[in-house]
Amino acid sequence: MRVTFLGHVGMYVETEGGSVLCDPWFTPAYFASWFVFPRNDGLDVSQFLKPDFLYISHLHHDHYDPEWLIENVDKSTTVLLPEFRVNHLEEALRECGFTKFLQTKHGDKLDLGGLEVAILAMTAPADGPAGDSAIVIADSTARILNQNDSRPRDADEVRDLGPYDGHFTQFSGAIWYPMVYDFDAAEKEQLGRRKRADQETRALAYIRDADAAFVFPCAGPPCFLDDSLFNLNDLDSVPSNIFPDQPSFLEYLRQNGIEGGRLVVPGSVVTLEGGNCSVLHPDGEASPEAIFSDKRSYLRKYRADQESFLLTTLSSLPRNRYDILEELSTWWGPVLEAAPLTRAGVGSAILLRLADGIDSSGPPQDVVIDFPAGVVREALPGDVFSYTLTMDRGLVEWCIENHAEDWVNEIFLSCRFTAHREGSYNEYVYTFFKCLSLERMSFCEGYYASRSNDDERFICGDYEVQRRCPHLRADLTRFGTLRDGNVLHCQVHGWEFDLNTGKCLNADSLENEIKSRRIS
Repeated sequence: MRVTFLGHVGMYVETEGGSVLCDPWFTPAYFASWFVFPRNDGLDVSQFLKPDFLYISHLHHDHYDPEWLIENVDKSTTVLLPEFRVNHLEEALRECGFTKFLQTKHGDKLDLGGLEVAILAMTAPADGPAGDSAIVIADSTARILNQNDSRPRDADEVRDLGPYDGHFTQFSGAIWYPMVYDFDAAEKEQLGRRKRADQETRALAYIRDADAAFVFPCAGPPCFLDDSLFNLNDLDSVPSNIFPDQPSFLEYLRQNGIEGGRLVVPGSVVTLEGGNCSVLHPDGEASPEAIFSDKRSYLRKYRADQESFLLTTLSSLPRNRYDILEELSTWWGPVLEAAPLTRAGVGSAILLRLADGIDSSGPPQDVVIDFPAGVVREALPGDVFSYTLTMDRGLVEWCIENHAEDWVNEIFLSCRFTAHREGSYNEYVYTFFKCLSLERMSFCEGYYASRSNDDERFICGDYEVQRRCPHLRADLTRFGTLRDGNVLHCQVHGWEFDLNTGKCLNADSLENEIKSRRIS
């Protein structure tokens, strides 16, 4: 088996039974805030454009690049579809011109004649809600797990599809927390350190579960070339930066006894056969030495080369074309009406504060999403907000113009906003912004309504505790750690629970408590 790495988590996999093109990303994403790192804009892609199969793990823009797919990939290619509960991925790829689809079943091995594939589909609202997925690709020479940035909740499912020769997995951040929040510097540093540690610990847990002979860190980090975001790049392995690079994580793996870590950069060719692995890197300016020996200079040159793209993208945002209050009221009113569980979960009003750039000195426009009342309205004297989100009105008008149904996959991942919150993190707030259509919200509400009471228990210190995390049903026997004798920490998203009371300590979890009882 030969794997040519295309950047981020893009790869072209050649097997005895055919080729699979996975998650090719080349077009800068999220309003030109995310760029592929290391850069892949100089990569010769001509040999990768007629694969036998195309696999897109999910619809986030660093995995699904419609502009590049439309212009480059042969439309006779067969698309491997994860078993998502909504068909947004298929609809999007049909719009790109693809017509041949092979629907897979969650976790089932599919024999394609010398090529075996199996796709694990994650379908909780936090996974999209259109979904996220991982793929296993195998032939008689090797078997790989391409986890990308999915978070399988069942370790046994992953292990049962092995054993693996190669594991491609995320290790770096893909979130706006804690950078956009108005915490003071000391608190932000502490939260950043904890977030980075949780990311690395979670990735290590998945790596140990898969137990592959060789591990390839990927699916991040992106790099940030806009002057206003350039400080988000981890240039000196700062412990509070949530975007560590590949060499940093490979060192972390070595420190934790994982010796099979291997670096890949765009253009690297990995050959796996008979339990052996060889990696051939590109040379010149695309070599690992040129990239990582002086990362700051590398990114500055990259920024200079992309300056025109950045300016064009940001200057083309629509401004003052729409009455934002009227547009959002008309659009979101029916969505809020269909969302009693989500509205109750938020429990208060939140404020959108819109300006021409978040640093604008001009007067902002305030738009209130009143979740208890189920309406979008103007701000009123005496309003109290659990969240205030300040963002460029151009981003909001772009979402209105394009009827973007998932603002997490547009504005929030761009990090081009600031946030203030009163109290703890509330998962329902950001879930709402992923579900800005009746179809999406109906799926989300149905998921919340059908959540079963999990009767499985395990022993955690002096307590008997439900096995599945109330947040995303992660297996706490794999991802739970006990702190201070009575605090259970879930490594998947950092949720913590007081086992004496069952209460969530750092956020409003989806059920707000974990079932536990002291046994000694």
